[in-house]
Amino acid sequence: MDGPSHAPLNERKHERTRRRTVADWRQSAAQKQNHLNQSSKFGLVMVVTVSPGSTSATRPIHNMIRALSPLSPYLRKDAIMSSVEGIPSSLNPTHDDNIAANSYFFSQLAWMQEWLRSVHRYPQFRERWHAVGANLEGKVVIDVGCGPGNVLKSLGDKPAVAIGVDVALGSLNLAKSLGYIPLHADAHHMPLRSGFADIVTLNATLHHCTDMEKVLLESARLVRPGGMLVIDHDPHLSAWHFRGMGLLAWNLRKPVYRLLNRGGHRAEGEEQAWAEKTEVHHRPGDGVTEDLVRSVLEGQDFTVDIYPHNHGVGADILESKTGRAASKIRWAQRLSGIDPDSSAAALSLMIVARKSA
Repeated sequence: MDGPSHAPLNERKHERTRRRTVADWRQSAAQKQNHLNQSSKFGLVMVVTVSPGSTSATRPIHNMIRALSPLSPYLRKDAIMSSVEGIPSSLNPTHDDNIAANSYFFSQLAWMQEWLRSVHRYPQFRERWHAVGANLEGKVVIDVGCGPGNVLKSLGDKPAVAIGVDVALGSLNLAKSLGYIPLHADAHHMPLRSGFADIVTLNATLHHCTDMEKVLLESARLVRPGGMLVIDHDPHLSAWHFRGMGLLAWNLRKPVYRLLNRGGHRAEGEEQAWAEKTEVHHRPGDGVTEDLVRSVLEGQDFTVDIYPHNHGVGADILESKTGRAASKIRWAQRLSGIDPDSSAAALSLMIVARKSA
C-alpha cells in the first residue's frame, strides 16, 4: 500500500530535479556560447577542456579569454589556441626531441634564474644593439626564443608591446614578470599574423632550432614594411669549425669544468648534458653562415647588414671591430688552422635586416 501512495510524490521530485538540471545545463551552455561569441571577435578557434561533471564549466573559458586578451590583436585568424598554466599556447604535443629538450632545459627555474643573471648581460650588448638601430623603446617587438627575458633585461628598453615566444613554460613565466606578453609556440610555426612588428629579435635562438632556414623565414614574415629583424649570439660556423688537435683540446675542457663545478658546465642536475641537447647547431662544423642569412632574407625584400663579433664589442662594431675571443677559444682555433684575428674567427654574427618600406 505504501508504494503506490508515494510513487507520484517521488516522480514529481525527480521531475523537478531533472528540470533544474536541464535549466542549469542550458544556462551553462548559453554562458559558454556567449564567451565563444566574444572569442569569435578575435577570429580564433579556442580549445578548452572541461572535466566531466565540473560545476565550473565556464571557468576555463574565462581563463582562456583572460590569457588571450593581450595577444589577440596579433594572432592569425586561423590560429588554434589553448591555455597552458595560464599562458596562451599553440604548441601541440610533439615527438620532436629538440623541442622537448629545449622545453625541459629552459623551464628549470634555478638554471633560468642563473641564465637571466649572467647570460648576455655585459654592457656592450646594449651599446651594440642601440648603435645598429635596435632600440626597442616604444616599439612593437616580437622576441622569438625569448627564454627568461634576457633581451629586455639587458637592453633596459620599454617597448609598447613585447611578445615573447618560447617552447619553455618556465622561461615564459619569468619573461612575463619582466613585461613580456608570453606565447607558448614553436618558432617554426608561430600563430601570429604577418607584417605587424617594428622589430623582431632572435637572440641566441637560431642554433636551438631544428630548421634554421624555416625559422628565419617565419620570423621575417612578422616584420612590417620598414621594420627590422635583429639576430645575435648565434655561433658563426667558420669560427667554431674545430678539427684535429683543436677539436680534441676543446672536448677535453668539459670534464675539467665539471671537476671545477664551473659555470653552466656543472655536473649537478645534468645541466650541461641538457644544455648540449638544446644546441643542435652549436657544435664543431655547424652554425650560422652569411650565405644562409643572405639567401633567405634578401629574397624576402630585406636589406642585410652583417657584423662579425666576439661578444665584447659595442658601438665600434660599426667600424668593423670584432673584439677578442677568450684565450681558450683562440687556442682551439689556432690548433684547427683558423686565424683567431680574422673576421672568419669571430664567434657570432650580428645580423641587422631591414625590410623595404
